[in-house]
Amino acid sequence: MARAWVYDRATTEDFAERVRKAKAAGRKPPGRWMVQYYDQSGKLRSEVAANKNKAEARRDKLAESLAAGTYRDPALSKVNVSEMAEKWLSARHDLKPSTWWKYRALLDNHVLPAWGDKSLSAVDHEDVAVWVAKLIRSKEDGGSGLGASQTRHAYRVLAMVMEWCVPTRLLTNPARGVKLPIPPEAEHVYLKCPQIERLADAAGTLRTKYNRPTAGAAVNKALILLLAYTGLRWGEAAALRVGRVDLDTRRIRVATTFYEVGGVQHEGLPKTGKKRTVAFPASLVPELRPLVAGRADDELVFTTARGQSLRANNWRVREFNAALKASGLKVPGLTPHKLRHTAASLAIAAGADVKVVQLMLGHADAAMTLNIYGHLWPDRLDEVADVVDLRRTEALASMAA
Repeated sequence: MARAWVYDRATTEDFAERVRKAKAAGRKPPGRWMVQYYDQSGKLRSEVAANKNKAEARRDKLAESLAAGTYRDPALSKVNVSEMAEKWLSARHDLKPSTWWKYRALLDNHVLPAWGDKSLSAVDHEDVAVWVAKLIRSKEDGGSGLGASQTRHAYRVLAMVMEWCVPTRLLTNPARGVKLPIPPEAEHVYLKCPQIERLADAAGTLRTKYNRPTAGAAVNKALILLLAYTGLRWGEAAALRVGRVDLDTRRIRVATTFYEVGGVQHEGLPKTGKKRTVAFPASLVPELRPLVAGRADDELVFTTARGQSLRANNWRVREFNAALKASGLKVPGLTPHKLRHTAASLAIAAGADVKVVQLMLGHADAAMTLNIYGHLWPDRLDEVADVVDLRRTEALASMAA
């Protein structure tokens, strides 16, 4: 039995009367041509077509999709993007709160204003490409003026919402494969050891306009040294507890990080969701000892003079930037996060392989480490070729003997 067929409603006895009544009442007459079919569950469904040719074309398409198992109920794809976006976000219990709120902002500011009122089936690949181009276009040219990275983030949220609807509501994701702008390559800043020490010394001696130590002066030096020589993220260092610092083994257990949502500080797992252990140089033991000796394990290592936790923006503006100025270092673009790059460069120069650097920095995988710092590893092609040549020469000599 056919799974789909065209039905001419004019063959029914009452169709002509229904058409007459509709016209008399000023309503649109019922369509003559109808496509009927049994869906995958065996339920009888009907769709009205504008004319016989369109009815037959729809019948053939339905028959093909039913036979291939690719049929999707059209009603399921008529749901608005905004409804599915809210369901998708509410289902993302796997996200860190900071990431959840980041997605929330991208939806509210960029995705839903453009797509929220459209049905899933109305989202077209070409239109998504045009939307991406508009996001990065300057405001003077009628665009949103976003940077390449922010544009990619907004696109990714839309793509994830649409992917969530595959295969139950959509056969394929219309956002998949859109060409995205390439972010400019980040300028990494790598300090040398004397520069690190100058910056740390200046940070430890900062004073207010009333000639009193700044709120972070007592911890600034140790904090900057720790960031520059271990590669901890700033939030990880700020959330470091006394009990996670082992001066004897020179190990730090990175178990939590600080992050802010709406101006409120929260503590959660590190960025990748995984805890890790890092080593620190023996020369940092005297710097850290006064901050951990005799204190409870659950106390923060780095606090303000009043015992409060450090806040990222406050510390950067009032302590780090002030120390950079006081040190006299002329290093454009230097931020607390750039000290993490410095730590990576020092480790690589000391002979660390990619796996060691990955574990030290807490990257999700070694590929990420190579993408960021691959250019720092020395070119050892000649060294490898020379060793291979030596082995071959030895083999040839042995065979000739």
